[in-house]
Amino acid sequence: MITIKNETLKKQPNFWNHCLFHPTDAVEDPWGRRILDKVSADKAIGMIRIYTMFEDIVYLGENGEICYDWRLSDLRLDYLLGKGFDLLLAYGGMPECVAQFPANGVSVSKNKTRYKGKMWNTSPPKSEEIWEEICYQYTKHNVERYGADVVAKWYCHCHNEPDNQFFMSHLDRTEDGEDQDIRAREYCKMFAAFYRGVRRASNKIKIGGPAAAHRLYFIGLFLDYVKENGIKLDYIALHNYGGCSPAILNAGTRRIAVSNTLAKHKAYLDLIEAHGFKGTEVVVDEWGAASAGFYNREECPALMFRESEVFSAYYAKLIAKMIEFDPNVSKMMICLSGQHEMVEDFSGFRNFFTLNFISKPIYNAYCLAARLGEDLLSAECGNENIALVPTKCDDGSYAVLLSYSSEYFDEDLPEIFETLSFTEDIAGKTVTVWCIDKETTNPYRLYQKMGVETPNEEQIKLLREEGNMKPQRSFVAKAGDKISLRFTPNATYLVTVS
Repeated sequence: MITIKNETLKKQPNFWNHCLFHPTDAVEDPWGRRILDKVSADKAIGMIRIYTMFEDIVYLGENGEICYDWRLSDLRLDYLLGKGFDLLLAYGGMPECVAQFPANGVSVSKNKTRYKGKMWNTSPPKSEEIWEEICYQYTKHNVERYGADVVAKWYCHCHNEPDNQFFMSHLDRTEDGEDQDIRAREYCKMFAAFYRGVRRASNKIKIGGPAAAHRLYFIGLFLDYVKENGIKLDYIALHNYGGCSPAILNAGTRRIAVSNTLAKHKAYLDLIEAHGFKGTEVVVDEWGAASAGFYNREECPALMFRESEVFSAYYAKLIAKMIEFDPNVSKMMICLSGQHEMVEDFSGFRNFFTLNFISKPIYNAYCLAARLGEDLLSAECGNENIALVPTKCDDGSYAVLLSYSSEYFDEDLPEIFETLSFTEDIAGKTVTVWCIDKETTNPYRLYQKMGVETPNEEQIKLLREEGNMKPQRSFVAKAGDKISLRFTPNATYLVTVS
């Protein structure tokens, strides 16, 4: 039996309904806008992280002076703000005309180039003064265009995963040791110039860093640098994929598990405390159950969990465990990369929608989690395999998120029936139950039952309908009513009472 008490434990702001939208330049394209329109209409995402893509903005004039063309950047930001999103801006994409190593572009993609045939230059600038001025002019332009109060809601940081081999790709690609010292030294100089440039234009926009991939040694060097140089970090940005890369999944040395993500987060928190930043706001500006969103089943068959009820159960469980674990995490942003790489509907890429715009279980889980309130309630649940997020909303309604899974999300749990009840009398109120499991709101499982490789037009229509989130049932409660829930492995439920 699961009992939800009308007793608030604490205020719990929503940190879980945020994302990185990639590629950024899909914002001006129909397929990218189709995704953003849907996400906005469903209120599934609050803050979106994008790249500033300075390579689309900065160019040299006839006399070699630095010039700026804001049109594409304005187009992207106008659209995102018009859809109601707050922004996290990763200042990066070194323009070749100001790069120390203009030929050192990388794709970080399944293909030979990035989206639209572009490459990503991550070399240092020709001078810190040039980089500071670019960051200043960009921030100043946004403040003038959108207003100081709007920009004050934004977050920003310098570059992306500077501890990774793709940053400063002219270096030898070693993992640790001297290579990390060099990367950290160069990055910290870039960060200081970025910090000066942004602060010249705005004292309100939140500045953080280092948006590191995972290397603790690098993060420690960065934290020491900002502390020694009097740089104020509004937040610390980190990535967390639970240590599960496609190579590791293929080798079988580690499997996806929320406990991996929590262990990585604990290592971050311990490091943050050790370097004197305890209590600083933490933004996990990329997360996933496994890394490499631009990989799919071709590289790693295990990545097919991204298509099924496993990923939605993982997400719901992660919310519950992170609430217990870290009071300072303010944003957790799923990385939607690989969106432009698809050539078929179900192949294990990390995104919300398939090629034919069929909603995946992970997207519908985001829609459900967005309904949670900010009053975290006390509850009793006797089953350790059920993760529970019981909340009350401002209007007095209840929203309870539940998921049922084992450690590694195997189908090794028995099917069970549980009852959900409330200590408050809910007679006369409307109870609504949403479900994602192997049989419900699950286009991938329906696709498997169809037994076809390429769905035809009629089958695509059926798959889209299956992906449309709709209540499993709704009824007016009577006195003493208990809500019966059937849990199969990796089932996720939202129960609302209003």
